[in-house]
Formats: sequence, C-alpha cells, structure tokens
Amino acid sequence: MKQPTTVNPPTELLAPYACDPAHSRGRLHAEPVSPTRTEFQRDRDRIIHSTAFRRLQYKTQVFIYHEGDHYRTRLTHTLEVSQLARALARSLRVDEDLAEAVALAHDLGHPPFGHAGERALDRAMAPFGGFDHNAQSLRAVTQLERRYAEFDGLNLSWEAVEGIVKHNGPLIDAGGNAIGAYAKSGVPEPILDYNTEQELGLHLHAGIEAQAAALADDIAYNSHDTDDGLRAGLFEIAEVEEAVPFLRQIVAEVRGRYPGLERNRLIHETTRRVITRLVEDALTESMRRVASRDPRSPEAVRAAGHQLVAFSEDMTASLRDLRAFLFTRMYRHSRVNRVMGEAERAVERIFAELLARPDRLPAEWAHACEATDRTHRARIVADYIAGMTDRFALIEHRRLFDEAPELR
Repeated sequence: MKQPTTVNPPTELLAPYACDPAHSRGRLHAEPVSPTRTEFQRDRDRIIHSTAFRRLQYKTQVFIYHEGDHYRTRLTHTLEVSQLARALARSLRVDEDLAEAVALAHDLGHPPFGHAGERALDRAMAPFGGFDHNAQSLRAVTQLERRYAEFDGLNLSWEAVEGIVKHNGPLIDAGGNAIGAYAKSGVPEPILDYNTEQELGLHLHAGIEAQAAALADDIAYNSHDTDDGLRAGLFEIAEVEEAVPFLRQIVAEVRGRYPGLERNRLIHETTRRVITRLVEDALTESMRRVASRDPRSPEAVRAAGHQLVAFSEDMTASLRDLRAFLFTRMYRHSRVNRVMGEAERAVERIFAELLARPDRLPAEWAHACEATDRTHRARIVADYIAGMTDRFALIEHRRLFDEAPELR
C-alpha cells in the first residue's frame, strides 16, 4: 500500500511573508511529522477537538445562554472569527490554517459569563497575580488540556502559540517594559513563565496570520454585537443611525434599495454590509501597508514595528464611534448590567469558598491543591472556574451554597 505524503499548500502560492508550515519553528515537545496534514492543520484540529473549545458553546458572549437561542455564544463568535480570519488570510496569500487555528483558540481562556466573569476573577486573583483571559488561553493549550500521553496541553506549533499570545501586538518594548493593554498591570505571569520555556519574542509583533485573526475578531464582534443588540431590543435602528454615521450610510443604502423592508431583514441586510465594508477596508489598508513595507519573510513582518493587518484611519474612526455607542447602549445597558452584576457576585463567591475550602473541589483538583502555597492554590481555583460554562457555574453555586443566582 502506498504511504500518504504530507499535504502542504503549494509554497509558490504563499506570499514570502507568510508563515510556511514546512518551516515551522516546531513544538515544545518534538513529534513526528504527520503524513497527511501540515503542522498548522494539526494545530487547528487539536484545538477543535479540545475540551476547552467544546465548552465555548455554553459561555456568554454578551447574553446569558437562557436569554435566547439566537444570540451569539462564545462558540458561535469564535466560528465567525475563524471564517473571517480565513477570508483575510486567503486574500493576503498567507496560511489560512494558521490564521484559523489562532482564531479558534483566541477565546479559550474566557471564564463563564463573558467579561463579567473575567472582571470577577481578576479582582479575586489580584493578590495572586491577577487573571487575564489571553493568558488563560495560553494555559489552556499548554497545560490544562490533559489528553495526550506524552505531554500536557495541545503541544501546538510555535507559530500558533505565538499567535495566541501576541495577536493583538507586542506585550513588552525593547527594554522589557510592559506596553499596550498590559502597561499598567504588567505582562501576566503565565505568559512570562511560559516564555522562559519557549521564547516567543514578546517585544515583536506576531506573524501576519495571527494579525489577520485579531482583525477578524474586531470585525466579528462589532458587527454581531450590533446585530444582537438590535434583535434584543436594547436599541433601535434609528438610534444607531443618529450616533454612528458609518451605519447611517449603510442603512440608507439598504432602505433605498429595499423600500419598506421589514425590520428583521433590514437588520440582516445592514449587518452583512457592515461585515463586507470592514473586510474590504481591512484588505485595502493591509495590502497598502504590505506593499509599503515589502516584507520578504515572516521575521520582517514581526519586526515591522506596527501591525500590517489593520483598518484605515477613516474606518478606525468609524469603529470608534460604533464601540462608544455599543458601550453605553449595550454593554452598560441596565438589563445587561443587572444580569452581569449577579454573575460577577456568583463567580467571586465561588472563588472565595473554594480557595478557603479546596476540599470542596472535585477530587483531582483538590489533590492538586495539596502541599501548595496559597498563591498556587488560588491559580488552581481560578483554572477550575475559568473552565466552567455558564450552566456549570450555576450548578456549582447551587452545590456550594444550596442556591443559584437569578440571572434575569
């Protein structure tokens, strides 16, 4: 029987600045090459088959799962990001599988109840190094997935791990000082600890595939949060038109072409055009930046000094208007705040109880807490809670306190 040969995309079709799976920097734990898949295809497949990925189905994006079946969950958000990341990567002639892998893994570290759960865990973990969902995604793929006989985690390629950690940009400057989102709080310890094992170049940008995944995330959540907010009745189309000129133009275009269109169809036709405009703008600006910089290797992309995959200045300003609207009219809406306030209190209460009484953890988690200091024990409790779905967090709350919060 003829042995299969490695399936690699034709390298002549990839741009010189693309990450080539045939020249990956490898994995922390060496493994034989697959005869049927590239290194980045293996990364994608391992993420899809992971427990952390399946849990995203019942983790909040904005609305708690019982509020409706048609709102985005953390899983459907991730799938939308993945599709957009592949589309951007394809047009930029870079590796689609790596872009998809980073997109699929980018939110694995989110705890239950979305950003409310993250805020609660970060407060609870403040004396113990804090909590960051990006760092938790790294922990998920390098430690917490315990499935393989020879290693903890998924043993992803260097490029995939780099993308998970740095898709939003460098974490430190050339002098080793935290920058960007970590300028005040510092780079999370889980990232610094892992970097001692596998150096990720925290002062450099990520590869272009990871940058595509990051921009796909922006496109997805800005468009689908607007869609979900409208369908949930948190605000009306006229309010978005008034506050966001970018949306006003698109709605006028839809109404001009389809006079008297019913509300649901108007929302959908608007949302799909928002996505199209964002993708087209991103590709135009990204190709302009690539042509200007003319990187001849993935290393040149990392050393460029700025993201090469980006929106234009005009679109960045439009998205700033949209985000400001969504922040006040959706993320801080009284209906959302009421539910998320209760969710935060539930997470904080579970954390405090399990830190004080680690014997109430499931056996393997309780065993891990034995003979450890309080800081290490707190991280184990945070890992346990971060892995919970919304549903399981409510079940645990009832188990621990004989009551469940009313998240309505």
